[in-house]
Amino acid sequence: MANDPLDALDALIHSRKGQSAASSYTAKLFADGRAKIAQKVGEEAVETVIAAMRKDKKALTGEAADLVYHLLVLLADADLSLDAVRAELSRRTSQSGLAEKANRRD
Repeated sequence: MANDPLDALDALIHSRKGQSAASSYTAKLFADGRAKIAQKVGEEAVETVIAAMRKDKKALTGEAADLVYHLLVLLADADLSLDAVRAELSRRTSQSGLAEKANRRD
């Protein structure tokens, strides 16, 4: 998926890991640590929900993009790849959603 914008964003995020916090917002997030990154994911999730409830498609699109970006930063911080998430989604779609949820051990 060479032209996939999620893959491109994921690669860019990974390239910022370990860089100076002064060099980019992404590098600053990594420097601030996982708790701050997770907080940002939560904030963006709430903003996404608010935009959805307001039925504001433009705002929802922007907030969804912010949420995906911050989630990718969190995954990178946890040394998880977008491919790992894709694999999990593929595994889950191999059965019905209700059966998959019933089989979870979380």
